[in-house]
Amino acid sequence: MAFQFALQRRVNTSFLRSSLTFSGGLLLGLLLCVALLIQAGVPADMLFDDLVWQVFFQADGLAQTLTLSIPLILAGLSAALALRVRFWNIGIEGQLWLGAIAAMAVSIYGVGSDSYRWALMLVAAMAGGALWIAVPLWLKERFHASELVVTLLLSNVAFQLMLHLLFGAWRDPAQSFPISPAISEPERLLKLGFGNLHTGLFASIGMVFLIMWIMERSRFGFQSRILGSNRQVAEASGIAVGTTLVVMVLLSGAMAGLAGGLLVAGTEYRLTQHLGWNMTFSGIVIAFIARLRPFWVLPVAVVLAGVYNAGASLKVFYGLTEATVLLMQGIVLLSLLWCQFIAAFSIDRRQEVSV
Repeated sequence: MAFQFALQRRVNTSFLRSSLTFSGGLLLGLLLCVALLIQAGVPADMLFDDLVWQVFFQADGLAQTLTLSIPLILAGLSAALALRVRFWNIGIEGQLWLGAIAAMAVSIYGVGSDSYRWALMLVAAMAGGALWIAVPLWLKERFHASELVVTLLLSNVAFQLMLHLLFGAWRDPAQSFPISPAISEPERLLKLGFGNLHTGLFASIGMVFLIMWIMERSRFGFQSRILGSNRQVAEASGIAVGTTLVVMVLLSGAMAGLAGGLLVAGTEYRLTQHLGWNMTFSGIVIAFIARLRPFWVLPVAVVLAGVYNAGASLKVFYGLTEATVLLMQGIVLLSLLWCQFIAAFSIDRRQEVSV
């Protein structure tokens, strides 16, 4: 007796099934990460202290975690906005670097008054990120070029541009390293008196609620949801597909660019070649775990920042590599995707009919 097996998409996925599979995927991923850390030499009895207590319940650790979460929140928003309309933005790092370059340009060339130059730097950063993602968007709509390839390639172009500036015109002559001069005191974001935490945290949280209103409360957000589900249905429904796509994608680039501007004005105070590494992958992980919901980007980004913060100390005390921390993110993401696949599809078994 022979059987045929086929995958069938479930017509309706209940809230209970969806919640259980998501929770199960997250739990499975975390358990695999714990097993990985133990195998890498981290004592099992120290895991809670290193991964939870030190980074979320100690003042210094919490301040560092919140500071790290500021660009991660914006990277998660950037990925969520693009994925909402099925635009695969794999170049979040490139848009972040363009945002940082634009913010630094405002400082170096002294644009505007000293009293509000920091605001001009952030606006320029958003414009830089939006401009950088406009190129793959235009190529996709005009020539059907893959945004996966173009955004990825443009990231490399942005990095080379940054190196060109750091090794050339913008290099600080007083330093032996390829870094730009530091921005002046009035251009820096204010500290909150809690470690290195700065007012950029309010900008990130404000963007979360703004994007949440756009995506979940406005008519435009409803139209973008239809566009992301089925472009043909959106066109047949009379939705301005082109306008919706352009606005969502440019907003995605602007969020990534703002992350670069906040790193320059709030944390680093200069342009360096180490800004924003792995932000693309981190942003996609945050967006998927948050299920493209802007509000949930906020806690997920804080948790992921805690993982980065813990990873830094684990690297020092137990010799873990950066690749191990990235591997942990990948394990959680794959576990979530696998469990969501199980929730969305069923295996149909049929007996073959012999002729």
